[in-house]
Amino acid sequence: MAVKIDNNNFIHVGRIIHFHRKKAGLSRIDLAMVAGVGKTVIYDIEHGKETVRIKTLLNILNSLNITMLLDGPIMKHYTETEDAKS
Repeated sequence: MAVKIDNNNFIHVGRIIHFHRKKAGLSRIDLAMVAGVGKTVIYDIEHGKETVRIKTLLNILNSLNITMLLDGPIMKHYTETEDAKS
């Protein structure tokens, strides 16, 4: 199941992270240590902060086994172009 995130519902990112963290039995401090970020970063994201570095967000998502998917109308063309470079 995927959740589409845009400018109008970024709060879902924090809610998803909070949900997964709780289901994993992790405190904010635990997740921060695993993800290599500060505990206030976890708090801020879970409470809807929108100005988060992409690398920080990816570290947190990866720590919770959450995948971020990028999709768009010409993504197939991009992947074909990248595959041709390999």
